[in-house]
Amino acid sequence: MIKIGIVGGTGYTGVELLRLLAQHPQVQVQTVTSRAKVGTQVADLFPNLRGHFDLAFTDPAQEKFTDCELVFFATPNGTAMQSVPELLNAGIKVIDLAADFRLKDIAVWEQWYGMAHACPHLLEEAVYGLPEVNRAEIAKARLVANPGCYPTAVQLGFIPLLEAGVIDPHHLIADAKSGISGAGRKANVATLMGEAGESFKAYNVSGHRHWPEICQGLNAYTPVDLTFVPHLLPMIRGIEATLYANTLRDISLEEIQSLFIQRYQNEPFVDVLPPQSHPETRNVRGVNMCQLAIHQPHKTVVILSVIDNLVKGAAGQAIQNLNIMCGLPETSGLTGVALLP
Repeated sequence: MIKIGIVGGTGYTGVELLRLLAQHPQVQVQTVTSRAKVGTQVADLFPNLRGHFDLAFTDPAQEKFTDCELVFFATPNGTAMQSVPELLNAGIKVIDLAADFRLKDIAVWEQWYGMAHACPHLLEEAVYGLPEVNRAEIAKARLVANPGCYPTAVQLGFIPLLEAGVIDPHHLIADAKSGISGAGRKANVATLMGEAGESFKAYNVSGHRHWPEICQGLNAYTPVDLTFVPHLLPMIRGIEATLYANTLRDISLEEIQSLFIQRYQNEPFVDVLPPQSHPETRNVRGVNMCQLAIHQPHKTVVILSVIDNLVKGAAGQAIQNLNIMCGLPETSGLTGVALLP
């Protein structure tokens, strides 16, 4: 059994990690920390976990994780970087679900996150944990930066087209929408259901922190100019990203569909739907799956990408990375079926 620790077990990604790890046949959760809930039983705070965990939250400041082989950080941005060097020096692998190690350029990171980085020397070593791109590097990594939710949905949609060189990389548009759980489990008037319900809005149009992360990933294929606009949906979980690109040559929908099928045919967590399909967020609710569908009105290619922001966009992808890092079957603990209705 792989012994696991979780730092920050009371947020939405933390409890989602626990829910998924409870079903993992080769993992044992040793420690879950929380500054605010020290001494509280995990199952008392999250009754859905009753019978699965006999653990109390511990103080992260006192926890050394000496019994753990790998530690997840499900913490706010800026937290993991304070502790990661010590854990790595102790031989403990780390997966950070926040943004501390996603960007390679320290100046760009500090610009977008508004703080000095505590261990910039680790940015080059950290592997960006998008398995469909970096599987071989993840397998050898001791530090993985789990991708953001929007970047996962957007990159998986654009990558086959950029790899094939069939779209104009200088005019990409990502129109993305997320459920309110993407804002985290904290008191915030703007994300109360009484405020967000029966409403729909764009936010951070002039600049969202996921924009440089998406661009960094897409720029690995060719320099891109991307317009990224996130929106808040009055639902709890799910992301739908509608992606637009102009083709550089005459190419049929059948050819584009074939590009996607070939690119993802061996990927267990990317599902390319038949042409003209319209994937819904409920198709992937609670599971580690990205569903993609391709349309082609005129010379514009439109890609529809849906994920569960808490699973393929966070905790599920982190467990996918855990499996790769530890030499386990990549699908271990992630073979559930989406919830309907």
